[in-house]
Amino acid sequence: MVEIKTPEQIAKMRAAGLVVAEALKACREAVAPGITTQELNDIADKVITDHGATSNFRADHGGLWFPGVICASVNNEVVHGIPGERVLQEGDLISIDCGAILDGWHGDAAISVAVGEVSPEVEMLSRVTEGSMWAGIAQMRKGNRLVDVSKAIEGFIRRQPLPPKGKWGITEGYGGHGIGTAMHMEPHVLNYVERGRGKGMKLIPGTVLAIEPMVSLGTPHTSVLEDDWTVVTNDSTWASHWEHSVAVTEEGPLVLTAFDGGKEMLARLGVTAAPDPLGA
Repeated sequence: MVEIKTPEQIAKMRAAGLVVAEALKACREAVAPGITTQELNDIADKVITDHGATSNFRADHGGLWFPGVICASVNNEVVHGIPGERVLQEGDLISIDCGAILDGWHGDAAISVAVGEVSPEVEMLSRVTEGSMWAGIAQMRKGNRLVDVSKAIEGFIRRQPLPPKGKWGITEGYGGHGIGTAMHMEPHVLNYVERGRGKGMKLIPGTVLAIEPMVSLGTPHTSVLEDDWTVVTNDSTWASHWEHSVAVTEEGPLVLTAFDGGKEMLARLGVTAAPDPLGA
């Protein structure tokens, strides 16, 4: 079953989304050579706590306990990297995934951040991944179907020039998801179109999805490390991960985890973002 939210519930999810936005902003500003992933985790933890929210990451997930309030995935780590003693180095790329619960409603978003100066190839990787996310978000409109989101994400990636030393690998087995009274809910949102899967559900007002492409400079295939969490590319190529939680409304998409509700980026794609119910 897909959970459909009322406008009042979407407003509560917007409040949770803004907490996530603040936590990621603080982490982005702190990323620099020499900082550890645990220090970034502590920064996000303080922001979440200071806003009266709790983490939806540091919890039991189907029998596996995740110890952090962020996932800190560096270079060839795609998602679910555990924060710890790792020291970031000049030229690294870190994907920071963060979530929060406020008044029983969940927010979830991710960014990729360059550590100092990165190679043009790595900069392109992050830019293409983020662009594909916004292409998918632009399809979060009344009357569209789930496949329209997947098709837009994949189509954007496939249209990009190939990086000098690699290709675009759209990570298989991982994707976006419904979100609301729980962090991971139906439906699963593929970042590519899978033959035989059909068009998927129709997007109606009150649908809220986390749109989150994961792209590598090589293979789409991944493995999980012995810590039972960290997902890495099988060919050790670097990866990027971007995510926003987005609501379908009568007036258009509302990006719950973007400070401006998605207005600026959606306008570039010819799409009008929905009014912010909190006036943020």
